[in-house]
Amino acid sequence: MICFLLSPRFHTDTLLDHLGAALLGPVYAALPLFMLGLIEWRPQGRWWIFFLLAVIFASDTGAYYAGKIFGKRKLYEKVSPGKTWEGVIGGLLSSVIGALFLAFLIRFFGIHFPITTGVIVLAVFMSASGVVGDLVESMFKRRYGIKDSGWILPGHGGILDRIDSLLFSIPILYFFLSWS
Repeated sequence: MICFLLSPRFHTDTLLDHLGAALLGPVYAALPLFMLGLIEWRPQGRWWIFFLLAVIFASDTGAYYAGKIFGKRKLYEKVSPGKTWEGVIGGLLSSVIGALFLAFLIRFFGIHFPITTGVIVLAVFMSASGVVGDLVESMFKRRYGIKDSGWILPGHGGILDRIDSLLFSIPILYFFLSWS
């Protein structure tokens, strides 16, 4: 960090941008991933991580198809022109369906897993935070004029585009488990 701060290219008009990237960049990804590690150590932590992944993937898939089929009203066109309110609603509904299906499936295999209103509310909050995470990632990319956040997954926008919803949903699950 000190070398970065002392480098000559750092002293430009974009001091705040560089400082934000240097300080917030690692926290943006590292803190949620640290929380994910803490979730894994909880009782049935691996099932909760599986639940998180299933809910977010169901939400992303439902949002995509609902947006393609029914999408008319743009969510935030300046940041993400392809996102629609109809897609968000489809994502919320599919996350709840996915959460309930997975909870029943886990119980079918004899593992105690809650099927309560709290789990449904959790799925809605995780889905909504996933939308926010996707918008934040799109905002970062627009701000810095980049199309992809990496080269590892060409055509998919990079690794951050694949996990942006998860990065914002992990803290929701972590705090839910901590408070329940």
